[in-house]
Amino acid sequence: MADILVIGSGLAGLIAAIRATDAGHTVTLVTKAALPDSNTRYAQGGIAAAMFPDDSVESHMVDTLRAGAGLCDAAAVRVLCTEGPARVRDLIRFGVDFDRDESGVTRGLEAAHSRSRVLHAGGDATGAAIESALVATVRERAERARTLTPGIDGAGPRLLVREHTMLVDLVVAGGRVGGAILLGPDGELQSLTADSVILATGGAGSLYPHTTNPALATGDGVAAAWRAGAAVADLEFYQFHPTALAVPGTPLVSEAVRGEGAVLHNALGTRFMLDVHPGAELAPRDVVARSIAHEMAGQDGAPVLLDATGLGRDLLEHRFPTITAACRQAGLDWATEPIPVAPAAHYWMGGVLTDIWGRTSLPGLYAVGETARTGAHGANRLASNSLLEAAVFADRAVRALGVSPVDGVDTAGDAGADAVQGTSDPRPAAALSGRSTLPFADREGIQRVMWQYAGVLRSGEGLAAAAATLAGWNRPATGPDADPRLDMQIQAYEDANLFDLARITVAAALGREESRGAHYRSDFPASRPELAHTVAFSRATKDTTETNTEAEEAIAC
Repeated sequence: MADILVIGSGLAGLIAAIRATDAGHTVTLVTKAALPDSNTRYAQGGIAAAMFPDDSVESHMVDTLRAGAGLCDAAAVRVLCTEGPARVRDLIRFGVDFDRDESGVTRGLEAAHSRSRVLHAGGDATGAAIESALVATVRERAERARTLTPGIDGAGPRLLVREHTMLVDLVVAGGRVGGAILLGPDGELQSLTADSVILATGGAGSLYPHTTNPALATGDGVAAAWRAGAAVADLEFYQFHPTALAVPGTPLVSEAVRGEGAVLHNALGTRFMLDVHPGAELAPRDVVARSIAHEMAGQDGAPVLLDATGLGRDLLEHRFPTITAACRQAGLDWATEPIPVAPAAHYWMGGVLTDIWGRTSLPGLYAVGETARTGAHGANRLASNSLLEAAVFADRAVRALGVSPVDGVDTAGDAGADAVQGTSDPRPAAALSGRSTLPFADREGIQRVMWQYAGVLRSGEGLAAAAATLAGWNRPATGPDADPRLDMQIQAYEDANLFDLARITVAAALGREESRGAHYRSDFPASRPELAHTVAFSRATKDTTETNTEAEEAIAC
């Protein structure tokens, strides 16, 4: 048995911690905020799985591959769809109470699915229900371990939960990840050793000012893995949810609302999606998001309107209580009037490159959930596949702990001869080392650049401008010497992560001279099937035992 460090407490991290504990490992679960705080809590639509007699794994695979626009890894998709039903049954055993009707478990239809296969809980509170059940399971495992008598029942506690503890960097020794540097609630940095580290820190919605993610989604795991020398891939593919409520806080308006029959209108009252795609409002997310963005551009930036009035108050309040509450808080009654919606950053298809067992290019390091780029989503994630991917690949990562690769899937960063050629960091060496007089980047500036130039609609000219702007900033100063206050230290580490990720994301988007899935460029509006994946590496060449501020990216083919 081994010492396992799990970082992150969304669905992926909680499943990894539970599975590793049950397998007999000694587990430390670290999370930046309180244990229940994660992206998972905010997931509304549900979890997709072929659980019903009129559905099949093959049908789910076809829908997933189609949505992925030619960039899915077929092996990862097969794993996702084949093992998905078993993982959903695991969630039920862990206490998730999915909604039911007279026929059994209730299921919904969402965009780009050919079958109704999306399970939900609490109407539109699926993520919160899953998070609550898994947190309770983790706490039960931790309490059980705490009461063991050392030397009689075992070697001691097997699951330790450390809340309000942030990942700062990974520790690399002898070419292997052997732990992490953490910032604790006392403001002290400490190094924690482990035989294996499982990253489950979620995405980086905070790269953008308008996002459905909580503020803690700052890409900490992806940034730390990149700085340590792990390969990251396909960062240019950031999915923008088409319908976030266009009010402060941009609360999500689930795709399931359109699945129930709600429609989109522009300022003139025209149902514009009918002329865009055969699926209309249920077209793939990237299509709907771009169409909304185009309509908004033609009406001076005003949001479009989502009309759900035809569904009736009873259905809206019982099926979508979370959205109903958000509307009321904004002074809107969506049962009687259309509500304003606009795209917002939602999910990252890119991340730390892994094989189908969660293994990264660095021995000892695993990545699961939104932190990972498993290849299951390709260029555009199918709705409600994210929770499923987190459960499936977290389970597989634990099963692969300490096992040498046998499946032949390459995570060494060789993307093949047909990969996208990108660019390296244009900043001078002095800027990379933090010794220049350039101004320090701040979150507001990073978000402004990313939204304007690397958002829903992109162009080579805009991306080049973004790269130049980012090149004119220095990486935020981090550590207690920069500011002794704990909250400011956390913000500085987060902003530094966002800065690192913004640079390599823009470089990847600039290198992909095509439009595909969630990546759309007006100067290259057609797709190029010969292009495969962008893979980025830092130039970390030495063992990392402290914060690495000098790594420079290279995006390779």
